[in-house]
Amino acid sequence: MKILVCISHVPDTTSKINFTNGDSEFDTNGVQFVINPNDEFGLTRAIWFQEQQGAHVTVVNVGGPDTEPTLRKALAIGANEAIRVNANPTDGFAVAKQLADVVKNGGYDLVIAGKESLDYNGGMVPGMIAGILGCNFVNGCIGLTVEGTSAKAVREIDGGKETVTTSLPLIIGGQKGLVEEKDLRIPNMRGIMTARTKALNIVEPAATNAETKAVKFEKPAPKSAVKLFSADDIDGLVNALHNEAKVI
Repeated sequence: MKILVCISHVPDTTSKINFTNGDSEFDTNGVQFVINPNDEFGLTRAIWFQEQQGAHVTVVNVGGPDTEPTLRKALAIGANEAIRVNANPTDGFAVAKQLADVVKNGGYDLVIAGKESLDYNGGMVPGMIAGILGCNFVNGCIGLTVEGTSAKAVREIDGGKETVTTSLPLIIGGQKGLVEEKDLRIPNMRGIMTARTKALNIVEPAATNAETKAVKFEKPAPKSAVKLFSADDIDGLVNALHNEAKVI
């Protein structure tokens, strides 16, 4: 089984986020980047298929040379090879088109992507890949098993879980729950050294047009000061909720 894991290069959640050029561009200065958490769950599941069923795991990213350390980390975790599509990932459809070409040219049986990236939270790329290729698609996936050309997936729905069966080729949008957090892999020294010898192939992007463009970013307003009321001052609390917070 050939598995392709889509990897997003996203800011660490502890990084302080700022914008430049009139709040139209993300400021990368001083920001540490990591594997998108949803993608890391998917990568760990792919490595499980590799160890248990002999699957060949390729990781792919759409981005510039600055994303290669993230791909190398994925190789150190256990992926067999990596692909970097040399394009700026500013538009969800354009990214999906590039990834769809990689899937088509590589003949992959299973494509594992995170349901959304931590930075833009668009949640559109996996479904778009499936739409472009005409493949089966399961989103919000929290469980996956494969036997031959058949797959059983568990996905999260409002108020519960749904188990579905489908066939390969399959694209999933994975999330937390696809593997247990305790099973996530931390690269060891052997893995880091081995990753240096694994193939990281750079491919030029296919011709496509960006369908969207970021006009402006805006950070959330800072939290206002907390106002405390004594347990006996019910009238003051009600008045503040009504006239100041305007929630009642």
